[in-house]
Amino acid sequence: MELIRLNKAIAETGYCSRRAADRLIEDGIVKINGKLAELGTKVSNKDVITVGEEVITKEVRNIYLVFNKPMGIECTTDENIPKNIISYINYPERIYPVGRLDKPSEGLILMTNDGDIVNKILRSRNNHEKEYVVVVDKLITQEFLNGMSNGVPILEQMTKKCKVSKVDPRCFNIVLTQGLNRQIRRMTEHFGYEVKKLRRVRIMNIELGDLKKGEYRDLTEKEFTELNELIGDSSKTID
Repeated sequence: MELIRLNKAIAETGYCSRRAADRLIEDGIVKINGKLAELGTKVSNKDVITVGEEVITKEVRNIYLVFNKPMGIECTTDENIPKNIISYINYPERIYPVGRLDKPSEGLILMTNDGDIVNKILRSRNNHEKEYVVVVDKLITQEFLNGMSNGVPILEQMTKKCKVSKVDPRCFNIVLTQGLNRQIRRMTEHFGYEVKKLRRVRIMNIELGDLKKGEYRDLTEKEFTELNELIGDSSKTID
């Protein structure tokens, strides 16, 4: 669950500026869950903030977005980093990416403010299929396809067997259930190939479809229900 400074949380409700929030905290009239707050305290969206007798906690629905990340955008919540995904999307509520997609890569990434579903997705290793379309620098051979699908020694371990199929002479489709650091790039490099373009087109049951690069959409009710079935029993529903 994401934590942010109390003064920022107060400012995001529209109650006052961060500086004014600091003064209210110093004056001893701000409480978190009924307890007196201190400067620098961090809060989550589950905490109840009061100023005097007034509850100012901002009620925010659970947000689930499908985003088509362009190449060059960094999957980080640190807004001080140039071309970070948070500043790029500029969504009115606090959201963060589920997992990562390398800066040179593009395609589907899920964005949410629901920490519970993030944990379930990242834990659901057996059902967590991720599908990519990859363009490489030279002609694809059957030997390359067989080698990629049967496991590749990278990062001092063998990758799990996976589905790999040829799309055209220099392009292939690959479905992974792992999320090792720069996995596809390292796997192709092992066979002397270089990735020229890497696009993620599916995460479990969620497909990128015809969503334009740089745009996002809400997860549909059907997608959300199917996703919950894949990651285990859940009572959560879209608000």
